[in-house]
Order: sequence, then C-alpha cells, then structure tokens
Amino acid sequence: MLCLKKSLRSSIPNFYSYYSYDVHRKAAEDAKKSITKTLELTSMKKEQTTKPQEIIVFQQNGSGESKIQGILKYGENLFRLNKISIDENLPPVIDNANKYLPDDIKADVVLDYLKHPDISYDLAVMCRDRKIPVVISGKKVRIKGAITPPT
Repeated sequence: MLCLKKSLRSSIPNFYSYYSYDVHRKAAEDAKKSITKTLELTSMKKEQTTKPQEIIVFQQNGSGESKIQGILKYGENLFRLNKISIDENLPPVIDNANKYLPDDIKADVVLDYLKHPDISYDLAVMCRDRKIPVVISGKKVRIKGAITPPT
C-alpha cells in the first residue's frame, strides 16, 4: 500500500504540471490573438482618422521658404501647406492690413514669417478671433493665442 501511495504521489505533480502548462499555453495564445486584433483595429482607426494638418504660411519676400522646404521634406505627408506670399514694397505704416490678408482663414495652425509688424499684428488678431493658433517667429507681438518663439 505504501508503494502505491508513493507512485500516486509522484504521478500527481506530473499531471498538474502538464495541465498547468496547457492552461498557460492556451492563455498565452489567447492573449497574443487579442493583442494582434487590438493592434489591427488601432492601425485601421489611425488610417481612417489621420488626415494631414492644414498649415497656412504667410511670408514676405521669401522669408519662410527654408521652413516651408523643411516641412515638405520631413513632414512625410502629415501636413498640407498653403503659402501666402506678399512680395511687394510696403509702406512703413499700414493702418488697415485687410488688403494684404485673405478674407477668411481655415487652418489648423498659421505660421507668420512676415516682416511688416502691422500685417503680423492684424494676422494675429484675425487668428485669435477664429481660435487658430499662430506662430509668429522672432517678434514681440502681445496677442493672446499668438506663440512667439525667439529666433
């Protein structure tokens, strides 16, 4: 009888180890399938919802060309650019910049590389009113919503 009990005891761990291995293998396979399905759904959602960001670049006499080329080169189709150039001689003071700016702006962000401070100011006000962030590089414009990084 002792011999039989001893053999039963030695066979029980083997049964449990095989059962445990089988359960863990199945759980691992199920987890792998679930993760793969989640990744596929996530990538499908990204493909469906990712659209290029609309950027309008205002420049004067080619002042933003190097930045535009950098966005086009490194942006990998993540951005759709619209360039508005003012290439004429401007008076030192402009009371109403509306004749140099479009009537309506529809963009996700506006980049301002204009040299004339009056046009930059009116552009910043126009963007603020439409809740469009505007980056005005190298100027000290004090308009709420205008981002003014140093150059």
